[in-house]
Amino acid sequence: MIYEVKGTTEVKKIFSGWQETMIQSCLQGIMGHLYADSSDHPKSAMAILGDFCFFAGIPDAELVSYRPDWCSQDFMIMTAREPEWLALIASVYGDKAKKITRYAFKKDPKVFDIVKLQALAENIAPEYTLCMIDQEMFDWCKKKEWSRDFVSLYTDYNEYRRLGLGVVALFSGEPVAGASSYSRYEGGIEIEIDTRAEYRRKGLGTACGAKLILECLERGLYPSWDAHNPWSAALAEKLGYQPDHPYTAYEIYGY
Repeated sequence: MIYEVKGTTEVKKIFSGWQETMIQSCLQGIMGHLYADSSDHPKSAMAILGDFCFFAGIPDAELVSYRPDWCSQDFMIMTAREPEWLALIASVYGDKAKKITRYAFKKDPKVFDIVKLQALAENIAPEYTLCMIDQEMFDWCKKKEWSRDFVSLYTDYNEYRRLGLGVVALFSGEPVAGASSYSRYEGGIEIEIDTRAEYRRKGLGTACGAKLILECLERGLYPSWDAHNPWSAALAEKLGYQPDHPYTAYEIYGY
């Protein structure tokens, strides 16, 4: 049987040493959900936040196949540190599982070059402007497929204003690129960045990312970055992040 649990000492021990901010969001009770094989003495645990699912402890097929009642999405990204968990994910989901490589970065606020970031934030054509995500931009982003993940994990703007932070690039008053807090944990955010297809390769994603990092540093927040592909990893390095390690994950389609 699978139980929803809190970030108890025992659950925290299961995830110990894993520097994934979305897991911390769940453990800290800020965002996301935690599940385990036992409510009293768990040996296996799962953290779910948005499209991401993390496993730790003793590999458990029931936990891997468990889908919470509240979860209506048909897509999930699953990962774990141990190869036994990864093999179990592949076995449980079969053809629904697509193996991918993601890229983790070191979490060190001292690596950022403020002057360089300021230059990158300003290096856009004059027809584009940057602005912070306010109520109007929040509502706009929520309606569009390409920008929805900037704000999708927040119930409303009041919650976003309390927990989130984001920047959009505007063209004729309409967002065409942006960088925002996909999620929040104590001391920082996890960055989500995207650009509408027809506006890519114009430096807009770079500018938004640089501006968001600067805003985070001013507020004493760490802007965590985890790259989905080599292009995202290259952008992270351009902004000053230092690579840590690649890792395996599975995209689950028809979850």
